[in-house]
Amino acid sequence: MTPTEFRRRLHADPELSFHEERTARFISECLAAEGIEHRPTAGTGILARLVGSGDPRRAVVLRADIDALPVREETDAAWKSLNDGIMHACGHDIHAAVLFGVLQRLKHEGGFRGTIFGLFQPAEECNPGGASLVLAENPFDGYEVTAVIGEHVEAGLAVGTLGFCPGKFMASNDELRFTVRGKGGHAAMRSALKDPVIAAAELVLRLAELNSRECVVSTGRIIADGATNVIPDEVHIEGTMRTFDEEVRRRAKRSIADIAAQTDSRYGVETETDIGEGYPCVVNDERLTATARELAAERFRAVDLQPRTTSEDFGRYCERYPSLFYRLGAGERSGATHTSLFDPDERAIDTGIEFMSLLAIKLSETYE
Repeated sequence: MTPTEFRRRLHADPELSFHEERTARFISECLAAEGIEHRPTAGTGILARLVGSGDPRRAVVLRADIDALPVREETDAAWKSLNDGIMHACGHDIHAAVLFGVLQRLKHEGGFRGTIFGLFQPAEECNPGGASLVLAENPFDGYEVTAVIGEHVEAGLAVGTLGFCPGKFMASNDELRFTVRGKGGHAAMRSALKDPVIAAAELVLRLAELNSRECVVSTGRIIADGATNVIPDEVHIEGTMRTFDEEVRRRAKRSIADIAAQTDSRYGVETETDIGEGYPCVVNDERLTATARELAAERFRAVDLQPRTTSEDFGRYCERYPSLFYRLGAGERSGATHTSLFDPDERAIDTGIEFMSLLAIKLSETYE
C-alpha cells in the first residue's frame, strides 16, 4: 500500500480520541504486511520498531497522531469521511501516512543506526492527551532516546516548505470551567435575586483582562438557561488558557481563583472553578532544531517560524527527551485546520517522508 492510499483509507474512516480501534487495526495490518514489528500502546495507539546497525539501545522516536475531530466534512474529495460528524480536519491522517511511509522506506532501505521507533499516538485532540498515556507505560525504558520528532501540516506554508522554531514553540493549554450558582427567579423582581448571569458576565470580562503577550485567556461557551423574564439559578462557562511560561501559568491560575472569589463576594453567588490541566509547552531542543533546519535547507525550502499560542500534547515528550516539532507545508489552498473544508495537498506526504527519513538517519548517526 502506498502512503497516499494509506492516508485516504484513514481519512475515509476517522475516529475520535480514545476510540481509534479501527484505525489501530488498519495501521497494524499495514505494518504487518511490511514485516515491521509493532505492538499496541496507550490503548488505541501503535508502537513500531526498526533495528539498524550499531548500538540498538540508542533510539530515535518518530511520532504521528491518529485521532480525528467532531467536524462534519464538507469537501468533495472522493475519499471524504464516511462517518457523519467526524473528520480528519487537523491533518492527522497526513501525519500518520508520512510516518508509515518513513517506516516503509527505512525497513526496506536501511541506512540508519540504533533503533527507530514509529509511534502512532492516539488522542492528541483532548486533555490529558494520548502522549501522557504513552509515557506512563515507559515504552523506552532501557533505551537512550536521543530525539523525539513530530510534525504538523501547515496550510500557511507551500508544499515543499518546512518551518522551524527553536526553543518555545507552542503554548501550554489548560481548560477552564466555571459554574456560577446564585438565586434565580422572575427577572422583574431584582431585589429577590442573587443574579448569576450578571456575575458570570463580570467574571468573563475580568478573565479577559488577564490577556497579555505571555498569556491568552478566552471564553468559548456560556450557558445561562433562562428566558426573557427568567433568571436561572446557575450559569456555566467554559474557556481556555494558554501560556509560554510555567511561572506565568501558575500566576494566572491564582489570578483566576482570586477573580472568582471577588465576583462571588460582590454578587453573593458561589462559583465552582475547575481548571483542567492540559499540555505543557512545546519546547524544541535548539541543537536538534539547528540540525533539522540545516538538513531541510539542503533539499527543500526551510523557513523560521514564530511561537504560536496553539498547543500540542507533544509537549509531554519535550519534558522528558530532547525533542523537535516542526511544520510541514500543505499549501494555502488547504484551508484552515479544524474546519469542515480542510483539504491538505497530498503532495506534502512525499515531502514529509523524504525529510523525516533523512532526519531519522542523520540523527541516528549524529548523536551516537
